Order: sequence, then C-alpha cells, then structure tokens
Amino acid sequence: MNTQLRLRLARGEFTLDVDLALPASGITAVFGPSGCGKTTLLRCVAGLERAPAGRVEVEGELWQDESRGLFVPTWRRPLGYVFQEASLFDHLDVRGNLAFGARRAASREAISAEAVIDLLGIAPLLGRRPHQLSGGERQRVAIARALAAQPRILLLDEPLASLDLARRREILPWLEKLRDELRVPMLYVTHAADEVARLADTLVLLDQGRVVAAGPLAGTLARLDLPPLLGDDTGVLLQGTVRALDARWHLAEVAFEGGALWLADSGLAVGQAARVRVLARDVSIALQPPAGTSIQNLLPCDVRGIATGEGPSQAMVQLACRGGSAGIASESLLLARITARAADQLALAPGMRVWAQVKSAALVR
Repeated sequence: MNTQLRLRLARGEFTLDVDLALPASGITAVFGPSGCGKTTLLRCVAGLERAPAGRVEVEGELWQDESRGLFVPTWRRPLGYVFQEASLFDHLDVRGNLAFGARRAASREAISAEAVIDLLGIAPLLGRRPHQLSGGERQRVAIARALAAQPRILLLDEPLASLDLARRREILPWLEKLRDELRVPMLYVTHAADEVARLADTLVLLDQGRVVAAGPLAGTLARLDLPPLLGDDTGVLLQGTVRALDARWHLAEVAFEGGALWLADSGLAVGQAARVRVLARDVSIALQPPAGTSIQNLLPCDVRGIATGEGPSQAMVQLACRGGSAGIASESLLLARITARAADQLALAPGMRVWAQVKSAALVR
C-alpha cells in the first residue's frame, strides 16, 4: 500500500502545502533549497508537528485525519527516524542501543535483528560505545536502531550532512543495500543532488513549501520545467548495464535504452546494472556527426523540446536518444544546456535530428 500525505501547515510567512502518494518501497528523496519545508514534512509524518489540515496514511494505517479529529502521537507510530547527528546513547554500547530501538517494535517482525546487523555490517561494532565509533559507523548504528523498531516507514533527515566526504562515501553503499534488500519505504531528505542520483527511486521536489514535481526519478529529472530550480545540478539519470570493458584505457561501456556511453571504469562487471548521471552543462549539440574531436561519446538524438534556461541567455534542450533492436524502438532522454544564441543559430526545433556530444558522465552506482 502507498503512503498518502495531505498536509497544510502555516508558520508565519511560510506554508507547507503538500498532497502526495508515495511508493510502498524504495527510497523517495525529498529535495529542494534550504527552507523549502523538507524537514517540516518529515516532522509532520512523524507526528512531531501537527498540521491543522492533515491526513497521514502509511500502509493503510491512519496516523492523522483531522476531518475525524484523529491524531496518533509519535510514540505510537511504528516509524524509524534518523537525524543528521546519530544521537546514540553514550552510556550504552551498540548492542544496548539496538535493544533500546527494539523496545519500540510492534508485534510484527518485518526484519530480524540479525538481518539488520548483517545488512549494515555492524557485527564487529556491537561491543563498542558511541565514542569509539567513526562518524559513518555511528550513522550506520543509528539506522540499525531505527530499523530495530520494525518501522512501517523509515524517515531520514539529511543523514550524511554532518559527515565528511570520506565518511559519506563509506555509508552510501550501505544505504544502497538497504534500498535494494528491504521492503521498508524510506523518505530521505537531502540537499545533495549526488545523493538523489545515487540512492533515490522516486523524487519529490519542494519549493517554498509546495510540491513542484513528484514521480519516478529518471523521468522527473528529465523534465524541461525544472532546471531553474536545480541550477548546476540539472541533468538526467540513465539506467543501464555494463556492456564492455576496455582494460587498456580503464573504461567501461554502459548501454542504456537508446544508446551507450563510455566512461571511467569504477570496477563494475560486465552485465551489472549501472546508474549514469549526465549533467546538462556537459552536453552540447551538433547538426552533423563531428569529426576530429576529443569527445568520445556522440549520440544521435531527436530534439524533443526547448525551454528557457536559468536566465535569458540560456536555453535548455530536451533530447531523445533513440535506438532499438529486433524492431523494438527504445529511447532515453538527455538535457543539454546551451546558449540561447546557439539554439537560434542552429535553428533548433522539436523533431530535428541532431547529435549530442557528451563531454562528461559519471557512474553513480
């Protein structure tokens, strides 16, 4: 069953006003600028804030319905909450912190304690106190404690924000593992676009307390009406498979619907699923196949649409990379950020056949 959220909460000049239906599994990333209402949304789901006009339903269970005067307090809601800081109990070791989380568990056991420990790789840490853990280890334990409560939903409020780059890289694979192996839906607040690209299945984009866009990650990122909000992070996510490796040049070829890209080999094996992030600023457009260029990734595309970029000097072009096999057509969308003058000089228009030059792309999984 999906999670249904209808919330309206006014505080001074700010108003949170959302109406969302979220998937029953996977990671839904809540993304947007500071002050847009991301954390307020999580607090309303948790019952830490009470929206005067609100309805919260998780897995068919009503936690709030103001039309009926129903409001389930936080301590009675089967949820897990992970904050920016791990907030572990210093007087307890890791085993004791997990036992405390288990005390909140409802009668159902969606995931065993042993499975949680194994999923997050914390078995060697069970006898340690929080001060003996690294920042990444503390957050893994905090997530494990939240899961020990057998939650119907896991709320994560910028769980990597307080970590340095090395610790973030350490914990990201564990979050991917949770996404892929658990059926517990996760609502993940972040202001980091790279975390969205690597972890999310679904994207909710907030601006000034309102939902600007919501839907499957790849399709939502490729929309033409969102770039002004995403700024330099505007780009698409391509779901593909590693098709070939070039050991001499340390490259991997990732095939996706409509084409393929060569990029730096990050250790994935042939046949392994891969996510590729292509930023709009790294895509240029040519009317003919370029010759004598250092750019290795050239993709035949059709212009799907054109919109104004962040300012009047820029244009955002949506491109459909088309391919197919056995007579079955397939396509993936790219975005290209170019100058408005270049778009005019090339006389770009929907339906035109062009070449996309991808200067840079990155494996995010």
